[in-house]
Amino acid sequence: WMDSLPRVYDTPIHWSESTLAELQYRPMMEAVALQSRIWKQQYDTLATASPTIFASKLSYDDFVWGCETARSRAFSGAYSGSAFNPIPYATVGICVAAYLGLGIGTIEQAANGAALVVCGSILKDFVLPKLLKVQKYVICPLIDMANHVGVGATGNVAFEYFSDGFSLAALEPGVTQGSEMFIQYGPRNNDQLLQYYGFVEGDNVHDVYILPPIREWDIAALEEACGRKVGPGRLEKLDRAGLLGRVTKFDPSPTETDAANDIGGVVLTRATGIDPAVIQALRALMSSDAEWEDSGEAIGNFAIEVSMENERAARMAVRKAMEMELDGKATTMEEDENLLKVLRAKGGVDAEDILPVVFRLEKKKLLREAINTMF
Repeated sequence: WMDSLPRVYDTPIHWSESTLAELQYRPMMEAVALQSRIWKQQYDTLATASPTIFASKLSYDDFVWGCETARSRAFSGAYSGSAFNPIPYATVGICVAAYLGLGIGTIEQAANGAALVVCGSILKDFVLPKLLKVQKYVICPLIDMANHVGVGATGNVAFEYFSDGFSLAALEPGVTQGSEMFIQYGPRNNDQLLQYYGFVEGDNVHDVYILPPIREWDIAALEEACGRKVGPGRLEKLDRAGLLGRVTKFDPSPTETDAANDIGGVVLTRATGIDPAVIQALRALMSSDAEWEDSGEAIGNFAIEVSMENERAARMAVRKAMEMELDGKATTMEEDENLLKVLRAKGGVDAEDILPVVFRLEKKKLLREAINTMF
């Protein structure tokens, strides 16, 4: 199994800054920089604590290889308890038999004692892990080689409680002989898939796009697109409500290395579209004086549509912001598609050359879809 593992990973943490810039997506670039910084800090901490044992035997490159192997192959599931252990039940059976055989007590008393043990076992294996939100991760050889698909998985991984092992079983209607069995790693967006697994999924139903926070949007351009002016008091109220995004970055936890949104950017998903809180903010931002007064100057009163005109202005504003984001890219979708054809026709092209183009094209497709569906 060890020999079958890749010796080198084609993930962005190994890319140069110029290649990362080819992603044309700031959140991903920041996430990779954060990942690199945290892993280096963790290695340095371990090396300082044990210079003669750890640092002398494990280089930083080997440490990163281990982190990537674990991060891309470990999985968890809904069940986080332990495997079935027959010893407590056998012990209870013997004790009950002795209890009754020696005439120590009644059968009801013995049953109550047995029920207490059974309930304790259920509590330990099924209830407490849920309440305490215990999450266990495992690396299981062979199962870890199954590839991911966002929709239409043909295999399912499960923990077998009574046999203390993991199984990979085909889902109905099954997998034809000679074809590959796919599983789902979870609702992974392309940021996560590229950063930790080294691939991008086309038309990923779980993909996201993180736009700049509203405070960075061109308000004058929004006013022109909507035909409305932003009245006094709106921006201040939105800022106090935390709907404009943050001015400064937050301090991430030492283990959080996923795609960065540390300044409160506007989140767009393929599944649900723009975050409803953003539409609410833009209803308030682009409200007329009459609409603002009718709401009592309260942002919460814009949680639902207040008028057809206001709703149109809010949606025009977010559409304009997405159009400006798309137009601000260094290359167009058509240029990316043509470049991708050229790279694939060459053959033997390094992943570092082709993956940034595939990734940024998928992000632009998501933006374009959202723009087209805004009205």
